[in-house]
Amino acid sequence: MSAPPDARSGPGSRLRPADLLPLATVGLRGRRVRTALSTLGIAIGIAAIVAVLGITRSSQSELLTRIDRLGTNLLTVTAGQSMGDEVPLPATAGLGVARTDGVERVAVTAVLAQVHVYRSDRIPHTQTGGLDVRATDEDLLTTLDGHLAAGVFLSAATARYPVAVLGHQAAVQLGVVRPGPGIRVRVGGHWFVVAGILAPFELAPELDRAALIGLPAARDVFGYDGHPTRLYVRADTARVAQTVDLLARAVNPAEPPAVQVSRPSDTLTSRLLVADSGTSLFLGLGAVALFVGGVGIANVMVISVLERRAEIGLRRALGATRPHIAGQFLVESLVLATLGGLTGTALGALITYLTALQRGWPAVVPSGAAALGLGAALAVGALAGLYPAVRAAGLPPTDALRAI
Repeated sequence: MSAPPDARSGPGSRLRPADLLPLATVGLRGRRVRTALSTLGIAIGIAAIVAVLGITRSSQSELLTRIDRLGTNLLTVTAGQSMGDEVPLPATAGLGVARTDGVERVAVTAVLAQVHVYRSDRIPHTQTGGLDVRATDEDLLTTLDGHLAAGVFLSAATARYPVAVLGHQAAVQLGVVRPGPGIRVRVGGHWFVVAGILAPFELAPELDRAALIGLPAARDVFGYDGHPTRLYVRADTARVAQTVDLLARAVNPAEPPAVQVSRPSDTLTSRLLVADSGTSLFLGLGAVALFVGGVGIANVMVISVLERRAEIGLRRALGATRPHIAGQFLVESLVLATLGGLTGTALGALITYLTALQRGWPAVVPSGAAALGLGAALAVGALAGLYPAVRAAGLPPTDALRAI
């Protein structure tokens, strides 16, 4: 009796590449529930990776769009704070800033201390609701590139009269739905007509909780001394850094260190860094899920080798070589991983789309995320199937057949 053909000789050792995939999927098609559960482990890990990358990129895309829309060339100038209150700047601060190189527009504002706004004269003076009254010039809206939700903004004609424009939150809190000649609020013991309501200022949230009146009216009615507390500066985009260095001396030549210059868009930019740091954490969790899925595939393949010893022995006796057996089980593991990778990529993209749709973000699924997911799935599948494949190929035909 002659020995079974070996990989190195005999016509029985041939296996066409086209037959390898159908042969490798015989076990998967015969055990569909086990195949589905094994695929699920890989799919969860890949879905986590793709969804984390997609959601992060979608969030970053939304933030970048907002930063581009709002502009990175808006600067604010203050003289620090005392007990949470804005400290006045020199009376010439606005004029000095307007003459500074790189400054395109400047708006002067001042918090009127001890002046508050109320919906009626029946409300106790102690119930201010945290709302401010700010005096401002007519250039505020153009400097901030802001918009009105309703009505009109202060002008040279109305700034000297008892006319107010409410910030978005202030209007909500005061119960003012729309402006008009008959709509009035009580400002520091005087009635002011509400001419307009502002849309929210994302880069100047302090204005959302304020009632704005003209500088001349503040001077005539409340004795405003002309010292601003905050300047809004729109600088040339190409010279923002140089302008920041010049503003402190332009505002207060005698004591530049007492002046604080900030860029409100830096707050949004810092959120990009926070999103990046959170991405690493969630990617780690996705990698753990992927590792667990790989261990599940390895376990399934080892069990499959034990259950199919008779099949392995019969194929070896009929002429299949060790590389053929190893290739069959390795491809079977890769098919499992590929199914999990494709399912996980589709699931991760769906999660990204639904999350972006719910939050109003642009849905972005990086192509690199899909490639990374499939590549990781194949790598895990190859590693998970390597040992079972080697073990199956190492089974002697006689021992395998004896187990029947």
